[in-house]
Amino acid sequence: MTLTNVPSAATGLDEKPLGPPSAEPLSGEILVRSRVDFANEARTVISGVWESDPGASRWEFLTRGEIIHVVSGRMTVQRDGEEPTEVAAGTTAYFPIGWCGTWTIHETLRKVYVVYKS
Repeated sequence: MTLTNVPSAATGLDEKPLGPPSAEPLSGEILVRSRVDFANEARTVISGVWESDPGASRWEFLTRGEIIHVVSGRMTVQRDGEEPTEVAAGTTAYFPIGWCGTWTIHETLRKVYVVYKS
């Protein structure tokens, strides 16, 4: 078994602008930092750490789903046609395949994630 420590600072993360195929920024350029800690051989399961600056973006989980645990920060997620939900440090959230909606990050958000593909 391999254990990974998830530090509170953004050490060891690669920085880039948020954009397709992950999500579409709605409020101008949004910088994200990320690191992949695990990927199976077929890349149907990928896990790591992701951090984003504040901003709004559109997400469409058409071919993949994601489970996240928020380490720090706060955002509002709103699935198309549903009420918004607050997601903050200590929250675990599930975005199933087919989930489409917006994420509005209010404070720099850091999450541990598991992406899975069918």
